[in-house]
Amino acid sequence: MNGLVIKNTGSWYQVKTDEGQLVECKIKGNFRLKGIRSTNPVAVGDRVRIVLNQEGTAFISEIEDRKNYIIRKASNLSKQSHILAANLDQCMLVVTVNYPETSTTFIDRFLASAEAYRVPMRLLFNKIDLYNDDELRYLDALVDLYTHIGYPCHKLSAKRREGIDDIKRELGGRVTLISGHSGVGKSTLINAILPGAALKTADISHFHNKGMHTTTFSEMFAVEEDGYLIDTPGIKGFGTFDMEEEEVGHYFPEIFETSARCKYGNCTHRQEPGCAVREAVEQRLVSQSRYASYLNMLEDKEEGKYRAAY
Repeated sequence: MNGLVIKNTGSWYQVKTDEGQLVECKIKGNFRLKGIRSTNPVAVGDRVRIVLNQEGTAFISEIEDRKNYIIRKASNLSKQSHILAANLDQCMLVVTVNYPETSTTFIDRFLASAEAYRVPMRLLFNKIDLYNDDELRYLDALVDLYTHIGYPCHKLSAKRREGIDDIKRELGGRVTLISGHSGVGKSTLINAILPGAALKTADISHFHNKGMHTTTFSEMFAVEEDGYLIDTPGIKGFGTFDMEEEEVGHYFPEIFETSARCKYGNCTHRQEPGCAVREAVEQRLVSQSRYASYLNMLEDKEEGKYRAAY
């Protein structure tokens, strides 16, 4: 029997079979994906084969090949990964310039990982109702930056339902991952799009200006035209997984395009003479913040680097 993994609680997986039945499933202890050491070998969005047992539950016996996924370093074991979701048509990263702050380093790491696995990205700048004039100017500068690179950007207030209709128009017939830090308003956004989801929401900690987890497991929600929204727990840091140093620049579209003019084909854009990327940064043709994020990712081989909240 085949189906789609629509919920992962950590110990159980809920699978929606091709016949429309919801089945609680487990995986066998020795179940591992070929070539990937992961804290969650089965992810929401996976197409799987299941074997029913007499209790009405089932074991997942096989995972179909994935077309893509979003993956990061697990926060507990440096050699392992954590897959946020699989088989995506797009991902929407919810960003806040304050309450809590999302750093450009975190945004750029997420975008680069999505580029690596060919997942189209959109940036959703939430909580526009809370910002002062300086924060709004900074938000507009970020929107200009990422729109120029090629990432669609949306400004919204999920709490006031401002900008929600624009988001809903992008969801039909697609599998969409909603991700971001805790406290940026993912659950509020999904509740605004799908009132029936009734997800828990919580205020951020004013002492730490950080979000508190309200979503504790990953789950898919059906939307119009056979689309799905995937809600995942908020993530603190985003350590890139399995990226070689020479590949990192490929996942920054503007750096990759500029690097064609570098003197050396294997230029890392750090100290080499004739580097077109460093020249473009000096001329402000490539953003200083994006270049800083690129350099930051080159250091990921250092043990424990990913633990910081990028």
